[in-house]
Amino acid sequence: MKKLIKSMRGFTLIELMVTIIIIGILASIAIPMYRANVARAKKAEADANLGTIRTALRVYYAEYGSYPTATDEYPWDISNVNIDSLDLVGRYYTATCYTVTSTSSSYTVYATGTGDSNGLDRQMTSDGTLSDQ
Repeated sequence: MKKLIKSMRGFTLIELMVTIIIIGILASIAIPMYRANVARAKKAEADANLGTIRTALRVYYAEYGSYPTATDEYPWDISNVNIDSLDLVGRYYTATCYTVTSTSSSYTVYATGTGDSNGLDRQMTSDGTLSDQ
């Protein structure tokens, strides 16, 4: 009978607690890293669409010698520069998330996150510099 009890080994409560603590520490490191990568991927979608708008604005500038003027009073519309709203279709940023403020010689394109991308706002200046708003 003693041999039978000795052969029945299991985990002690201490061993289980140490294992749970280690898993908790790993999760506390991994979850924020995962969320940061998801946010970076969402921003990459906006950056790609900002690049599409930038290309269209540069083509407009090459054809007309100036950028289409847009202000807060007279907002910019993607149809001004021959961008179809289907060109800016994305999972996190729709075509209505993009706005432009411009003069005849420079512009700034804004991507305002909504829904799943709320708070992930991006901007691109006429020299191609990307940054958070």
